Amino acid sequence: MEEVQTKSHRVKRFIKEAQRVLRITKKPSKTEYISIVKVTGLGLVIIGSIGFVIFVLNQVLFK
Repeated sequence: MEEVQTKSHRVKRFIKEAQRVLRITKKPSKTEYISIVKVTGLGLVIIGSIGFVIFVLNQVLFK
């Protein structure tokens, strides 16, 4: 019985915390959104480039 109460308490606490987070958050402005998209795109390009370099080195060295 205690286990059921503990789980329901955890669920209720999670819902309260989620509601608090949703109240605090705000929609980003257009400039914030554009900067986030640029940084994310740059990260994707960097990670993809590193993967491509590793792939090419693997093909050249272990052919």
